[in-house]
Amino acid sequence: MGGFFGVTSHADAMSDVFFGVDYHSHLGTSRGGMAAYDPELGIQSEIHNIQNSPFRTKFENVFDALHGNSVIGVISDAEPQPLIIRAGFGAYAICGVGIIRNWNELLQEFLTEGKEHFNALSGGRINPIEMLAALINRKESIAEGIEYAWEKIEGTMAILILKDDGHIIAARDKWGRLPVHIGMNETGHCVSFESFAYQKLGYVDYKELGPGEIVELTKDEVITLKEANEEMRICAFLWSYYGYPNSNYEGVNVEEMRYRNGEIMARNDKEAGLCEGIDNVCGIPDSGTPHAIGYSNATGIKFSRPFIKYTPTWPRSFMPPNQSQRNKVARMKQVPVPELIKHRSLLFVDDSIVRGTQLKETVDFLYQNGAEQVHMRSACPPIMYGCKFLNFSSSKNEMELLARRVIIELEGEEGLNHISEYSDSKTERGQKLRKTICEMYGFESLEFQSLEGVVEAIGLPKCRLCTYCWDGKE
Repeated sequence: MGGFFGVTSHADAMSDVFFGVDYHSHLGTSRGGMAAYDPELGIQSEIHNIQNSPFRTKFENVFDALHGNSVIGVISDAEPQPLIIRAGFGAYAICGVGIIRNWNELLQEFLTEGKEHFNALSGGRINPIEMLAALINRKESIAEGIEYAWEKIEGTMAILILKDDGHIIAARDKWGRLPVHIGMNETGHCVSFESFAYQKLGYVDYKELGPGEIVELTKDEVITLKEANEEMRICAFLWSYYGYPNSNYEGVNVEEMRYRNGEIMARNDKEAGLCEGIDNVCGIPDSGTPHAIGYSNATGIKFSRPFIKYTPTWPRSFMPPNQSQRNKVARMKQVPVPELIKHRSLLFVDDSIVRGTQLKETVDFLYQNGAEQVHMRSACPPIMYGCKFLNFSSSKNEMELLARRVIIELEGEEGLNHISEYSDSKTERGQKLRKTICEMYGFESLEFQSLEGVVEAIGLPKCRLCTYCWDGKE
């Protein structure tokens, strides 16, 4: 994923952007970067690898390196950014959150015309932010270039640009799959992916950009360069997993949604008679925990934490570069509380079940520590499709997705014609999917939240949500 933060102010902006970007560390694990504008120094930038150290530690000396009252910063899951670009309409620093799936086709188009060259990354890839800038530079203005880029890109891209006059341009992606918030205080304006990041720094809400809306921030005003589109498809998974608990998207708080989601799951389980004999409800930390609290509140079954994540030295389980290392780190982080595990029937709620790589080890870990039974609930429907629009579950092979893999094992390619049935627990195929996964991983029972339940928990019309990873509908 990734996230960005920017400030243009009458006061020095470095401190606010430093902390604002750091508050997006849950969204990215690869690169962090900042760019600042100063009338005498122009645009300066600094980029660091944050795979093995948090953003904060890598940028603690940035106050000596960069200076300015207009500053932007970014946390990225992949590419180095922000990049400083020189174009016909001036110099600017640019960063973005999203994915360009057709980058290779666009590259060939540029090269065929003989008008461009790009810095090559390992494997011949190019930095998608450089491609984004090349598309923007084809037009007479940045706003026109952003609209052009959106038309050419397959995927999603929210954009933040620092101009060489100190103004900041913020653009929410065309379909509004990602959030972009504007805040203000007595000295200027800020822009952020996560709303809590600027609220913590003393800014108040100014507005949330609509889909495809483009604005220019100055110290004194917010200028609309392009009005918002009517249609929106904000990623529903933001509330289930990616979003930080304190944040709001489209007026809906993440933590409150997760409580409601757990309550709806509990309601469905009670109607189906699936709550009998459970001693404790537990969350797979961290994002599964609020869903579990909601479930516990609705059923009256006591909530407990039978294992705790040890995070002081490994704050993010997906930090290592390969899956085997990530699995090992995940195991090392799970520290049991045996007194809350032995001889108990435990129901765990996880935010999602994607590849299932750590499920078996988690269940074995619980049984080894004396659990009587382990029941599993997923706070979202079975993930059937790799995301085409963001970096979430953008698997090179959709067979990496557990639910899809099980369908193929059960029925071959024919099963893919019945995905909606497999998602639905009330159908024979849906029950078979759940039973098979239980047998694979040693669960006493397994259930997924329904698509209707997730939509109800969010509280927005389904037509305003992107649910592609669950139902394949764009």
